[in-house]
Amino acid sequence: MYLKLHLFGLVFFSFTLLNCQTKLDKQEPKITYKVNKSEEEWKEELSPEEFEILRNAGTERPHTGIYNMHFEDGVYVCKGCGQPLFKSGSKFMSDCGWPSYEAAIPGAIVYKKDTSLGMIRTEILCSNCGGHQGHVFDDGPTATGKRYCVNSASINFINNKRND
Repeated sequence: MYLKLHLFGLVFFSFTLLNCQTKLDKQEPKITYKVNKSEEEWKEELSPEEFEILRNAGTERPHTGIYNMHFEDGVYVCKGCGQPLFKSGSKFMSDCGWPSYEAAIPGAIVYKKDTSLGMIRTEILCSNCGGHQGHVFDDGPTATGKRYCVNSASINFINNKRND
């Protein structure tokens, strides 16, 4: 009986190790970004809220962001590096509490699986600096079916109006 229990324990332990190794192998590859700054450099350039959102994947409170109800003609850029992320024509009113877009500028966003908070979501990051922007969902009301839900604190707006 002791031998059977010992053998069972050994097999169970082996499968556990194999399972852990399989999970390690399936992790997403580390991405290298063009803009690469130290934590101290980011803290010098960003406000505490911007740092928490862009560098630690934080989230601002809903309905508090400056760009939630903002619908001017222009482009929304990453607050961390200035890379254009979303054109104003792709922004729509979603009533979710955060600025929402139906599509990103091609190549501007990196997508990462996010399993935090007990759910599976897709995190969106600036492809230039890795700054957390928010998440993308498959419940958008437009033809793309996408809703890019973005933190206002992670973006800036550049107006297309010219002062001639």
